[in-house]
Amino acid sequence: MMAALHNTRRVAERKRCEQAAWIKVKVCCAVELNTRSRYAVMAMTDLAKFGGNDAMPLSAIAERQQISLAYLEQIFQRLRRADLVESVRGRSGGYRLMKPAADITIAQILLAVEEETRMTRCQEDSPGCLGEKRCLTHGLWHALGGHIAAFLANVSLQETLDGIPPSKLARGVATSVQVAAE
Repeated sequence: MMAALHNTRRVAERKRCEQAAWIKVKVCCAVELNTRSRYAVMAMTDLAKFGGNDAMPLSAIAERQQISLAYLEQIFQRLRRADLVESVRGRSGGYRLMKPAADITIAQILLAVEEETRMTRCQEDSPGCLGEKRCLTHGLWHALGGHIAAFLANVSLQETLDGIPPSKLARGVATSVQVAAE
């Protein structure tokens, strides 16, 4: 009796997961980046919006974006090494963008925090996803990763703030992205 109840719960949980995955793909083809990537883009967007030409203390960004200050400090060290931000010392210190937000792409931010957009399990030096051979859908996921990388390389920090132009979006996505940005 107990085993049957446990099995029923497991089947129900699997169905919920499958439905959630289907909805995620059906609605927006979502791809999740890791926390460091998302936080880096969020923090840089915040800096672009609220910093202007002035230095912005990381504590202000951390509070607005609800990101741990210690984690944000690690991220900004990488962004500084990539020459995307500069640190300003003193009483009014903090960080500011090294160049206009329109000249910084989302791909540059991800590269600075050493994150790649890879859709397959394959490693660069590995012949395939499944040991020595590639999985049946390798080409699909590899091509999708290429599209994502190209998109992120063509979207600027400023466009992230202002709303991504419809010409840069896939057909049928323009309305949902504009609504999400508002």
